[in-house]
Amino acid sequence: MNINLTLFAQALVFVAFVWFSKRFVWSWLLVKIEERQQQIADGLAAGERGRQDLELAGKRATEELHKARDRAMEIIAQADKRAAQIVDEAKTAAKAEGDRLVAGAKAEIEQEVFRAKEALRQQVADLAVSGAAKILGREVNAQVHADLLAKLKQEL
Repeated sequence: MNINLTLFAQALVFVAFVWFSKRFVWSWLLVKIEERQQQIADGLAAGERGRQDLELAGKRATEELHKARDRAMEIIAQADKRAAQIVDEAKTAAKAEGDRLVAGAKAEIEQEVFRAKEALRQQVADLAVSGAAKILGREVNAQVHADLLAKLKQEL
């Protein structure tokens, strides 16, 4: 067998193989490689978009958290203000009620003082009448009258 002929046959088969590969296989491989590159590029782009969306969502969450804290502080301030207002209203109502009770107590005291004065007047009148009856019921004696008036003073 001749080496040249074998070498020439192998070269011919190799060229046919290269031509066949370039014509049928190479284009198919290039399409598959390009599809894979596109998939990888799409995946990387989606990952980047996901990372950006995550950052944006984190910023939004932080903003919402700040808004919620601000709103909570505002609600607490309103509640404190309302509590102070309720306390002031309660103080005003309690003061008004206390004033009303004091006025009622003063009126009641005045009535009791008036009743006591009336009772005292009645007793003085009874004693005066009683003293006069005792004076008139006995003989007229200056010393006895002075003693009776002294007793009357002590009773008053």
